[in-house]
Amino acid sequence: MDTPLSTIAVVGLGTMGTGIAEVLALAGREVIGIDISEAAALGAVASFEASTARAVGRGRITEEERAAALARFRTADTLQAAADAELVIEVVPESYEIKQQVFRELDAVVPPTTILATGTNALSVTRLAAESQRPERVLGLHFFNPAPAMKLVEVVSSVLTAPPAVGAVTALARELGKEPVAVGDRPGFVADGLLFGYLNQAAAMYEANYASREDIDAAMKLGCGLPMGPLALLDLIGIDTARTVLEAMYAESHDRLHAPAPILGQLSSAGLTGRKAGRGFYTYDAPGGQDVVPDALTPAAGAEAGAGRAVASVGVAGSGTMASGIAEVFAKAGYGVVLAARTQEKADLAKGRIAKSLERSVSKGRLSAEARDETLARITAAGSLDAFAEVDLAVEAVAEDLEIKQQLFAALDKVCRPGAVLATTTSSLPVVAVARATARPEDVIGMHFFNPAPAMKLVEVVRTVLTADEVHATVRAVCAKIRKHPVDCGDRAGFIVNALLFPYLNNAIKMVEQHYASLDDIDAAMKLGGGYPMGPFELLDVVGLDVSLAIEKVLHKEFRDPGLAPAPLLEHLVAAGCLGRKTGRGFREYARR
Repeated sequence: MDTPLSTIAVVGLGTMGTGIAEVLALAGREVIGIDISEAAALGAVASFEASTARAVGRGRITEEERAAALARFRTADTLQAAADAELVIEVVPESYEIKQQVFRELDAVVPPTTILATGTNALSVTRLAAESQRPERVLGLHFFNPAPAMKLVEVVSSVLTAPPAVGAVTALARELGKEPVAVGDRPGFVADGLLFGYLNQAAAMYEANYASREDIDAAMKLGCGLPMGPLALLDLIGIDTARTVLEAMYAESHDRLHAPAPILGQLSSAGLTGRKAGRGFYTYDAPGGQDVVPDALTPAAGAEAGAGRAVASVGVAGSGTMASGIAEVFAKAGYGVVLAARTQEKADLAKGRIAKSLERSVSKGRLSAEARDETLARITAAGSLDAFAEVDLAVEAVAEDLEIKQQLFAALDKVCRPGAVLATTTSSLPVVAVARATARPEDVIGMHFFNPAPAMKLVEVVRTVLTADEVHATVRAVCAKIRKHPVDCGDRAGFIVNALLFPYLNNAIKMVEQHYASLDDIDAAMKLGGGYPMGPFELLDVVGLDVSLAIEKVLHKEFRDPGLAPAPLLEHLVAAGCLGRKTGRGFREYARR
């Protein structure tokens, strides 16, 4: 397309519109910002002036570049100002009526060659295009907030969009320093399509009183490396906005996972829409504020559930990576550790793995040679559970198989002294089923560490209906001593992290099955648009497709939700032996080492 896109109008000067206008002006485009509100226009100019002043102060642009960019940005209060624009980007409220009105008025103002782009993330681009006199020139251009910082731009085509129009805005996005991803027209597109389902489930989890807002958010930040927890992110996005997106997604998919959690409607109706209102899931210092302030739901500082039992020695059962990592964590914290495996040879190999891990820490300057030696000296390798006779806390990290774990706990029940706490590291099995294999289910609790245990800060503390308060308090205190962050959750499939993570991964697989987007585009969208440290397919291949399928099956069996049924593509890959990095092939192929 020969359209140079040198003059661009941005309709709607809220936070997103202002950010887009700033990006365009700094990239050398003539920008007309249009808003019927004089206050919004003045606010956009003030925001642009302030942000570019900060950029000069940080050495990112010169004062001359700032002056030139400011000169390229002007505001107006009528769509007539867009008459000479080669591209118009509307970022008005998420309403068909409002957006269609804007497009109808633009049809009468701009030349036939002008491209009309909607910034919607929830509404049908096809429906908006159909209302225009130039549907082939209508497309979606979905920036992410804050637009100056976020690299992702989703370029959305409808069945009516002409390829040259797509090519022109894709080239523009690259010139702006963005990463354009081509997607089709469906609510949420790629990034929000995956993100909002996850946010909705987090809201439902909180509404069910399964875990506190603080624990849900901490679990996803520490367990998945996300920049924000889901409830804090809902407050940032706007709870009303999230509900609108989910309603649009549900209208198309009829998937219960997209049906907005009732609490989203309740908070929206009450005007508690998040940061912009000063209150949502959390309470903020002011409307539009960023700082969370204590409210009636904020946990009291240092509040714990009573006194726990004294723990001086710990037994770790298992010889794999997780068992070795957990033993290392306890030994570093000063506990005497018995690392027991099925044979002495396996136990010695597991201790050798710990020695190598500690040596790596020394070589990187994270640990002194003296601390390494002291840590290793605290670990005793044993070839039998009989060595657990005097431990205060026994932690199992064996195969994720209920029968195996039940047999182990029956053995621990006979070996461990009365009053010892027995903990399982299961990530998917019912803790109570393990506890019932003992004659003291009140002493059994879940301690779900994350791999690699020495590096990951999260421990999900899983109480059953039989777990004693004293045992729960003991494990919370132990987590503090080993410098882990405990989050409390009940005994149901997936606990917090896996219950929220794996449906998101499953939905990503479904997108590929439906030929909606490629693996690479989906991974890029979630890393660039959602701030995820890894894309879903990168993560699936690292976790292992067989492990992922097993967790998906457990979630589906427990919650009986059709939307949680494992994607057939995942089942097919597992059946073919394509299990991810460990086999050299999963969703991608990997070089053999």
